[in-house]
Order: sequence, then structure tokens, then C-alpha cells
Amino acid sequence: MTSQTPIAHTITDLGNEMLLALTTASRRRDTGETPAAEKPLTVGYVATMGALHDGHATLIRRAREQNDVVVLSIFVNPLQFGPNEDYDRYPRTLEADAALATEAGVDVIFAPTVEEMYPGGDPKITVVSGKLGTLFEGKTRPGHFDGVLTVVNKFFNILKPLVGEANLNAYFGQKDAQQLALIQRMVKDFNHQMTIKPVPVVRADDGLALSSRNQYLSAEEREAALVLSRTLATLREKYITGSFTAEDIAQARATIDSTEGVRLDYLEVVDTDTFEAPQSEQARVLALVAAYVGSTRLIDNMEIN
Repeated sequence: MTSQTPIAHTITDLGNEMLLALTTASRRRDTGETPAAEKPLTVGYVATMGALHDGHATLIRRAREQNDVVVLSIFVNPLQFGPNEDYDRYPRTLEADAALATEAGVDVIFAPTVEEMYPGGDPKITVVSGKLGTLFEGKTRPGHFDGVLTVVNKFFNILKPLVGEANLNAYFGQKDAQQLALIQRMVKDFNHQMTIKPVPVVRADDGLALSSRNQYLSAEEREAALVLSRTLATLREKYITGSFTAEDIAQARATIDSTEGVRLDYLEVVDTDTFEAPQSEQARVLALVAAYVGSTRLIDNMEIN
């Protein structure tokens, strides 16, 4: 029987648990073919807000496959929620999350309180997400990405000293494509000594992108939500076959908006590097969509070339 992964609620406790995990990993490495001293240990980090599902499990398993130690953070970050968003009702399921994390191979869980992360209240100095942070999700949710980058930056700064000489790899899902692009840029601009490891979108068998917010959906709403992935797949087929035109975007928007119970926020086709309209045939192209299904806001994306 596997013992449950230890849960640290303070930075001090996290440091103690990380030291133990790294020491254990080093001893394990020394019993193998390559002594730990000859090759640095690696730490895989997965940042979450909890309410874990198979998409998170995929991130964790990827980190487990590629690293000596895996650490998972669970923190519902108030800075990334607007005044009329679902911070108070966002699911908090630490016991179930710990069970999934243990099964997937996490060594240490860091589940800090708001007071531990932001002693004295909201931070006075935050990360600003720039122009990219004002587009799409940032336009609909002003300040959202500033909150995301501020907390991720803080987690990186907490973890890096604790891993010592080990290499730090952070795993983020491509479902949050704009968030991933911003985090990659922050790592470069702030000279974080770590590597970002993108992981593809995880979907249910019917194509719906996995999300913690899917549990808000009724059975009818979940069926209606399938229009998002199916519309993206249609755009992808048209792009690949060379029949894609600007009218296809308008038709895709109309298809989503005419689905009962679904209200489109945006659907755009963008260059994956700039998140602006593609300027060349060589550009990698991403279709982005956000919509309200009932009262639940969902996002999805798909590379279409």
C-alpha cells in the first residue's frame, strides 16, 4: 500500500519535505548505474489550483517520467480572479487531490494558505503581463494574467533555492495556451534558471477539453459544450485541406453562438508566437475559443496547421 504524499502548508515545511525527497532520490540514484554526483538531480514541478482531474494527472505523470522528484502545488490564487468570478465557489478538494497526486507519483504537495503566500495582504509589487496579457483572456478578465504571473513567479522563487543544485522543470498544459506563452516569456525575461515543459491538451473520449470547471456543467450543458472542440476540429480540417477562408471563422462563431445554452466570448485564429493574426504561410496557427456554457466559462484551443 502506497503511503499518502506529504502535504506542506508552509514554506518552511516545504523546505523540509524537499530536502527529504531530494536526499531519498540521491540515494536511489546512487544505487543505479549513474551516480548522482555525475549527473544533477531533476525536480519536476506542477502548479495547480486543485480540483485535480485526468488532465492534471497527465502533467504529473509526465513529470514523474522525466524527473527524480516531483512537487505539486495546490493554491486557489485570489489575485487571478475578478470581482464577479468564481473564487469563493471554486472547488477545494484537498483530500481527493492528495489521493490522485499520490497515485500519479507526486513526492511533495505544497498547499499553502493565502496568508502564507501573501503575508500582510495583497502584494504591493506584482508582475505585469504586458500587451499579450490584455488580449483574449486578458481582455475578458482584466488583471487575470498579472495575478497568474505574480503567483507563478513567486512559486518559482520559493522552489528554486529549495532544489539546490538540481535542475528544475515546470510542466504546464497547452489548454491554457495564452497562459503558457506568458509564463514562457516571463521565464526568459526574468532569467529564471529552469525549463518550461509544455504538455498537450488532454481531452475526454468525446473531445471535451478537461477542466476543473467541467464539474459545474449539467449533463445537458456538458453535451452542449462539445460544440467547442468540434468547431475547432472543423477549422483544423479546413486549414489542413487548404479550403480555409475568413468566412469559415464567421461560420464557426455562428455555430457556437447558435448552440442552445452556449454564448460565445471569442473565437480567433492566431500565430502561436505572437497571438496576433498570422502573417505568413509558415506560421504555426492556433484556433482559440472561449464561451459560456450555462453560467460556466470554458476555454479551448487547437493547432490547426
